[in-house]
Amino acid sequence: MFGFVFTLIFIAMLLVVWKTFIIVPTRQMVIKQRLGRFEKTLEPGFHFMVPFIDSAAYRHDVREQAIDVPSQSCITRDNIQVEVDGIVYLKVVDPKKASYGIGNYRAASINLAQTTMRSEIGKLALDDTFSERDRINENIVKEIDRASDPWGVKVIRYEIMNITPSQRVVDTMEKQMEAERDKRADIVISSGRKEAAINISEGERVKAVNLSEGERQKRINEAEGRAAAIATLADASAEAIRMVAEATRKPGGTTAVQLQLVEQFVDEVGAVLESADVSVVPEGLANIKGFFQGVNEVGSAIGEE
Repeated sequence: MFGFVFTLIFIAMLLVVWKTFIIVPTRQMVIKQRLGRFEKTLEPGFHFMVPFIDSAAYRHDVREQAIDVPSQSCITRDNIQVEVDGIVYLKVVDPKKASYGIGNYRAASINLAQTTMRSEIGKLALDDTFSERDRINENIVKEIDRASDPWGVKVIRYEIMNITPSQRVVDTMEKQMEAERDKRADIVISSGRKEAAINISEGERVKAVNLSEGERQKRINEAEGRAAAIATLADASAEAIRMVAEATRKPGGTTAVQLQLVEQFVDEVGAVLESADVSVVPEGLANIKGFFQGVNEVGSAIGEE
């Protein structure tokens, strides 16, 4: 009997000693209550407690915590259903508020993050949700941080992990992307053909200009050649006429000219008679007779000289 009582006393003493001291780890902070009322916040270290009067009511991890936000269904501005999940990073900065300001700050932060995320996704079209992730994250952090201030919690950041449209939307987006790629390919091909056509037409234009320039220069050269030939012939004819004029001024020059004319006339008439298919009787036989008489006189005159 005595041994049993001693054992009970010893256990009670151990319990009292156990309740008298408390050790708070570095990563935690403890809320101390006395008779059910808040007494103080115990920081990391060794602390004394009044047995059965003081108690460690709440323990809080003061390190940054990463909390998964479960996937939820959201509707975009263009009425597309997507599944969105994420991670919220927060930290307890006031253990008293975290203990008495809200029942479960982790669950509250998750619910608030989901609500804010649905609201932000609903403001954007589907295409914008993929490119506006940073802005969505910033807006969610602002909303949660403003609401969680009475909870003694500081929201560090929020990250959207996945934005998953339905399979039907994914198939539609793939077809759209394929059509867009085909469109860009057609544009590139048409642009290449356009550039080729422009280059060909430019080459043809330059070729035509060069040919026309060459033809123009050719005509100029030919015209200059003909002009030079005509000028040369004119100079030769003028020189011949001058020489004939000088010859006519000499004694017997006029008679020689007349004789030359008679010879030319006879040669031309003979050529006409030979080439004619019919008999040609010259008009004015008297004139012809007089012409030959004149020729005889010229010949006589030349003989007398």
